[in-house]
Amino acid sequence: MQSDDSLSSSMDDFADNVQDADIPEELPMMAVRDVVVFNYMILPLFVGRPSSVAAVNEAMSGNKMLMLVTQKDQASDKPEPEELYEVGMVVMIMRSLKLPDGRLKVLVQALSKATITDYKQKEPHFRVGIALVEEDEAGPVTVEIEALMRLVREQTEKIMSLRGILSADLMGIVNSIEEPGRLADLVGSNLRLKVGESQKILETVDPLERLRLVANLLNKELEVAAVQAKIQSDAREEMSKSQREYYLREQMQALKKELGDDDAYTEDIEELTKKITKKKLPKHARKEALKELKRLEMMHPDASEANIIRTYIEWIIDLPWKKSSTDLLDLVKAAKVLDEDHFGLEKVKERILEFLAVRKLNTETKGPILCFVGPPGVGKTSLGKAVARAMGRKFYRLSLGGMRDEAEIRGHRRTYIGAMPGRILQGLKSAGTCNPVFMMDEIDKIGSDYRGDPSSALLEVLDPEQNNTFSDHYMNIPFDLSKVMFITTANRTDTIPGPLMDRMEVIEIAGYTQEEKKAIARTYLLPRQAKENGIKLNHIKMDDSIIEMIIASYTEEAGVRNLERELGRICRKLARKIAEGGKGPYSISKNTVEKYLGPPKYLPDAELDTLAQPGLAVGLAWTSVGGVLLHIETSIVPGKGSLLLTGKLGEVMKESAQAALTYCRSRSSELGVEKGYFESRDIHIHVPAGAIPKDGPSAGITMTVALCSAITEQKVRKGIAMTGEVTLRGRVLPIGGLKEKALAALRAGITKVIIPKDNEKDLVEIPDEMRRKLIFYPVSHMDEVIELTLGSFKKPEHKAE
Repeated sequence: MQSDDSLSSSMDDFADNVQDADIPEELPMMAVRDVVVFNYMILPLFVGRPSSVAAVNEAMSGNKMLMLVTQKDQASDKPEPEELYEVGMVVMIMRSLKLPDGRLKVLVQALSKATITDYKQKEPHFRVGIALVEEDEAGPVTVEIEALMRLVREQTEKIMSLRGILSADLMGIVNSIEEPGRLADLVGSNLRLKVGESQKILETVDPLERLRLVANLLNKELEVAAVQAKIQSDAREEMSKSQREYYLREQMQALKKELGDDDAYTEDIEELTKKITKKKLPKHARKEALKELKRLEMMHPDASEANIIRTYIEWIIDLPWKKSSTDLLDLVKAAKVLDEDHFGLEKVKERILEFLAVRKLNTETKGPILCFVGPPGVGKTSLGKAVARAMGRKFYRLSLGGMRDEAEIRGHRRTYIGAMPGRILQGLKSAGTCNPVFMMDEIDKIGSDYRGDPSSALLEVLDPEQNNTFSDHYMNIPFDLSKVMFITTANRTDTIPGPLMDRMEVIEIAGYTQEEKKAIARTYLLPRQAKENGIKLNHIKMDDSIIEMIIASYTEEAGVRNLERELGRICRKLARKIAEGGKGPYSISKNTVEKYLGPPKYLPDAELDTLAQPGLAVGLAWTSVGGVLLHIETSIVPGKGSLLLTGKLGEVMKESAQAALTYCRSRSSELGVEKGYFESRDIHIHVPAGAIPKDGPSAGITMTVALCSAITEQKVRKGIAMTGEVTLRGRVLPIGGLKEKALAALRAGITKVIIPKDNEKDLVEIPDEMRRKLIFYPVSHMDEVIELTLGSFKKPEHKAE
């Protein structure tokens, strides 16, 4: 450690006399950490290491001479010989003081420069052999030397002035020295240089070369000091108390930049620059990234906005702007993959293969927007994965159910804390390609509130003519979504906004027939459940008749989700038996099914027996979970001509009941009722399962038949179900969901179905095996329905009141 007054102390009067002292060839040696001792210096040192204390004590007990050598690694507490410089300084201990903590404070004066020749002793302290370094004789002062010395003096004065430590006494000492070597040592010892640079000055023997080296270092320090002064001057103009810390950090950064020292922040900037250069970015994205990178370079690393900009640049780099997967355009192989994953669903598979065929012929075609609509459990979501596998594309699924914030789709603007891109760009980043199969589940369940309407934000995403310039609020630069194959799923279409619906190609997926369910259970569900429950497929022996029994008696659904659960229950019970030591195989019979699954949950055939009385009719209805049977009961009692409707009916269904009553009143003569019949009786129409909301016009003809049956006291023929809307004049209008309703009739064991004449064209969608089991009766007027269900009108015998 060097004291502040070492410069003046080095010019002590007796310095020359000490230089002539007799120095032995072997001396104790002490390593110093952060100082290089030069000739003529007098400086205090604090000695704390045990080896250093021992070296000082030996010197004090002898001639008071000590060899000082600077260590290369300042952090080392026990430096080895190879960690020490060879050239050091022989010093005389002028004074020694023992401190209370055991350390020593010594005042030393430099005697002569010396080189270590060998190490005589390492413990408990170093003892070395030395060879004195003779100073070259200074020749006559030439013009060049004089110019160099003046340059060193002037530069020293400038640096002292810039650092604010200039004094007349100090410069007087510098100006009084006429020897180049002593001037170099004096200035070099006070330059605050790095240890390595100071050691280089010490090891330079030639006085003139040493002075040139000092002049070069002075020049560098002068440039740094000038930059420092400029930074201070510029920063002081706008600096306030709150800006003080920022100013100091900026000063430090500028100094590091001028000295060529790289730091972590600079490395981060360089790494981001390399990534932007290497990444294949569109022109507009590259321009934006470089612009933000330039802002980041000008910003302090601890500034709050620096992290926001860095994150934004990383998002630009991470998005798959031009990275795409290659489509598998082998249609035969794609068809095979689709058949492996899903049974049936021919319309969907055909549409996918059509897209691949078009893609093969025209590689620039835009990605289609498909919407799979169907009841739960028919495989809409898993079909999306199969499509991605068949096409060789990445797959990403986004659930839209319950989404209410528009920012989920478009992202937040960067002004918000914690802002990030929307789920669309997040999905593309996760997929890693710009052309994945992007599935949006439950698009019919999007909500809206004060935070915006996500369905409106999807209008641009799901429009092939617009989404090639999709702009996210966070990124604020267009991204091409036209190569993405979007697939949406929904249980129903009536809750999807019209403009959004118009942008999608709807593919309806109806429920499965019993034969299809049986094939799916045998091919997919049973093997999967056996594997998931840790048993082998050959442990289970189950005939097709047992699977049919499970389908008919334990499930009532359009899909196969509950069927898989029931098969899973059987597999779990068998897994327990095997885990307890059973070997199997286990045969599942009609008698053992109830043992595994409990009593049957559904008895469709038994329900039909209750229809053997007037006023009861069976209709077919469509729900979001598929087709269902709709039992309508009508009762007529003496009253005042009121119509009572129960069963939690919607407005449209209530209006259908009113239309049915009006039709019956218009057919009073055919029904054989006397005048005033309807004014003297109350009619009660009830639809069971009163806790379930029911609405829609397709129960119109069913209500009319039930009402006519109650009035004429005729029973509706067994095994007939019906669907259709009725008008006041008896016309039968078309309905939707014919396949789902036909499946519901088939599940209940009904073989005859009355449908509107205009729906006859929809029969092509019904599989052949279903059509062979069902008889469809297309009708265009209510009279035809009455003829099929009640026969001819049989006039009841009404007694006079």
